[in-house]
Amino acid sequence: MFIKEAFAQAANGAAQTNDPTLMSFLPMIGIVVIFYFLLIRPQTKRAKEQKQMQNELQKGDEIVISGGELGRVVSAGDSYITMEIATGVEITVLKSSVQTLLPKGTLKSIETGKSNRTLKNNKQKSNESRQAEPENKEAESSETESSKQDSEKN
Repeated sequence: MFIKEAFAQAANGAAQTNDPTLMSFLPMIGIVVIFYFLLIRPQTKRAKEQKQMQNELQKGDEIVISGGELGRVVSAGDSYITMEIATGVEITVLKSSVQTLLPKGTLKSIETGKSNRTLKNNKQKSNESRQAEPENKEAESSETESSKQDSEKN
């Protein structure tokens, strides 16, 4: 008695789960569409813009390469560019290592830590020399007065 009922239930359950319909694939299709619009499409768009920027580099452009160095393009070839990172210092890098194209005049407006330190040191030295000048003038004036008095006595 129990055996017939068990076989009957298994036959009904198997018939219901073996019916693949479009509704069962709909969540999977939705996930693929969401991934395309949120991840894949924006990434390919950015990569295309990056490649276009690298191909359009020309002399005088200010750039940042992947290592973080900033400089000005001196010459550009098919695969390599020559970049000036300081006055008289040029390096050759791959075009593909260029990360960002900076607006013109950015390099002049950037203050580095080294230049700030030298500016501060120069200001301190000039302030010290300004403070020392009045003391020197007072010492010189007292020396000239004493020399005048000595010359009058003789």
